Amino acid sequence: MKAEIFSIGTELLMGELTDTNSTWLAARLPALGIELQGVSIIGDSLTMLTAGFTRALQRADLVLTTGGLGPTQDDLTREAIAAALQEMGSHCG
Repeated sequence: MKAEIFSIGTELLMGELTDTNSTWLAARLPALGIELQGVSIIGDSLTMLTAGFTRALQRADLVLTTGGLGPTQDDLTREAIAAALQEMGSHCG
């Protein structure tokens, strides 16, 4: 099984926070038989998140996310996943 990790949040890109979550996740994947393909930090942009999910879902079996889900309007993870899945569906058949 192949996986990618997305650490989501503009605060990570701006250096306001340090991404320790992806390191923690990455260290545990090999023991589960999961091959990590890459780790990406993506800001709170619907366009960038949708593009990232679309690419990742084409080359990985599993996409793990950290950050990007919360009570604020800039948390667009759900919307980006929905858009990526709809886009991928339009290429099927």
